[in-house]
Amino acid sequence: MSVVAVLGLAVALLASARLSTQAAAAAGVGHSGQGKQQPCDIYRSSGSPCVAAYSTVRALYDGYAGPLYQVTRASDSRTLDVRPQHRGGIADASAQDRFCRSTTCTITEVYDQSPEGNDLAVAPGGGENPVPDKPADAAALPVTVDGHHVYGIKITQGVGYRDNVTHGIATDGEPESMYMVTSAKGVNSGCCFDFGNAETNNDDNGNGHMDALNFSTRCVRFSPCYGTGPWVQVDLENGLFQSNMGYSQNTRNTGTDDPFVTALTQNNGQDYFSLKVGNAQSGGLSTNYAGLLPTIQGGGYAPMQQEGAIVLGPGGDNSNTGTGEFFEGVMTAGVTSDTADDAVQANIVAAGYAGQ
Repeated sequence: MSVVAVLGLAVALLASARLSTQAAAAAGVGHSGQGKQQPCDIYRSSGSPCVAAYSTVRALYDGYAGPLYQVTRASDSRTLDVRPQHRGGIADASAQDRFCRSTTCTITEVYDQSPEGNDLAVAPGGGENPVPDKPADAAALPVTVDGHHVYGIKITQGVGYRDNVTHGIATDGEPESMYMVTSAKGVNSGCCFDFGNAETNNDDNGNGHMDALNFSTRCVRFSPCYGTGPWVQVDLENGLFQSNMGYSQNTRNTGTDDPFVTALTQNNGQDYFSLKVGNAQSGGLSTNYAGLLPTIQGGGYAPMQQEGAIVLGPGGDNSNTGTGEFFEGVMTAGVTSDTADDAVQANIVAAGYAGQ
């Protein structure tokens, strides 16, 4: 083999190794960070891998070292990708602070830490509100995680993110689960502070075309609700549900006012869903509902008819008057096990959310 050929082969091998390393980091395998399983490591090990994983405060895989989110500077429109301080670690918020000094920044992209690449950009207009959404103020929600200064995403009215062309997300009655860490401090009764599966055309396509977590004080169509809220619910389109009967008929769900809240739902896509809630700073998860999918309002919820887009903030038709706070959240392929959910809740508590 000639010298040129040998050099060419070496370059190719180095490029291949670099790509393999990047892929491993994106999937959270190899190059251990904290030496412990993070939420998406737990779900992968239990057979329900993350197909979307978002957080502006920390890595959700022990091996993840890629970007968490992008900020754009108002003064010159330059961008910065904020990464963990180390592989599997807490976000390097100090990099954002330096970059945004003497000006303001907005969060213009939230990167998917899973290998599916379902990054969230600012949401376009939709059937309810044709005007494109706005990006969140990057410095509006300072908190601490594991003693480190970081920023969450503050969803105010008109702010929202979306990905309509996704990979690996449940469609047409396929099973899935999802959780988010949010807060009772930032919610209102507007429609809709959602995170999860939505329509791909930004419109209301009918019952069962959404499967998204909702955390709000919205209780209008199927009242009465019990307690004062806010309530962990699911937005299955044309209704927020705490049980198979809509808002009402669930005396176990009286709301939670914790400064950090874990909200979780499992949905087999055919006839079953559950709702779980926990204090993200202490304790375990409580199951507020586990049973049949709704059969009211003309049906369409059993089986589900998900389309596979992902929303964070607005509803499926870009209803964007809801408000809330988002720190981390994932969507999985398949229904998660209760054991895995409990382990993820323990990991969230151990992360040390504070500062609200």
